[in-house]
Amino acid sequence: MSYGNFPPQMLPPGSPSDRVPPAPPGTIFVIGPQGGYAVPPRRYTLLFGRDREDVHVPVGVDDPTVSRRHGVFTCAASGGDWWLVNTGNLPIELPDGVLMLTGHKRIIGPGYTPLVINSSKRRSHLVEVRVVDGDDLRPRSTSSADTAAPETVYALSPQERLVLTALARRYLEGQDAFPLPLSWEDTARLVNASPYATKSWTYKSVANTAEDVRERLRRRGVRGLTRDEVGEPVGSMLSVNLIRELLRTATLNAQDLELLAERS
Repeated sequence: MSYGNFPPQMLPPGSPSDRVPPAPPGTIFVIGPQGGYAVPPRRYTLLFGRDREDVHVPVGVDDPTVSRRHGVFTCAASGGDWWLVNTGNLPIELPDGVLMLTGHKRIIGPGYTPLVINSSKRRSHLVEVRVVDGDDLRPRSTSSADTAAPETVYALSPQERLVLTALARRYLEGQDAFPLPLSWEDTARLVNASPYATKSWTYKSVANTAEDVRERLRRRGVRGLTRDEVGEPVGSMLSVNLIRELLRTATLNAQDLELLAERS
């Protein structure tokens, strides 16, 4: 196979991600349970998601909570970097637990990167990605139905959503690889600057609001939301676990950042 004439190509089901065919550096291999796709580093858009008729790499084809186009890999030029954008409703989980929410974008570096879509149906869908390093040598689809909303989205009042959006702002913005919740003081300040705040908030009132939501989720069986489960020192882990559950179920998403627009 000539490296100078390496075309995009399909990979058969069961292709092992650790034994990809020889390919030029920068080539991306994206592999799902029903096969995969390989593309050299050139201007290209590679799609994965539920609708096998409309994507290169099908994933979660029988799970309506996976979006028809759940993610997009793009390369802008020959020899360029590969970018991943989450275009689905549910987060894409990267190694080390990093969550990419809808609209989040990041470079996928050389080597192996597993991507996981955790369905609200208590299922996980794996997409394996390998970008070759310099040292590495359709029937009609039945998946065209609308994407179903995650079944475990939790009900939040408008003011709870505002408070939790502020608390989780760094997560929703997607700029930090390992974000942390805002402090209660900063959360209250951000909420009070919003035109959607209906009262004056203090650090105690935003903390109490988050605690109320944690307790509701605890009663529904979500773990990691009490001091006994987390252990001492607690630090910010209760807020971290609350935020991750709300993001995992798409109860909060990046669109909620619109609530934080400051008063004019």
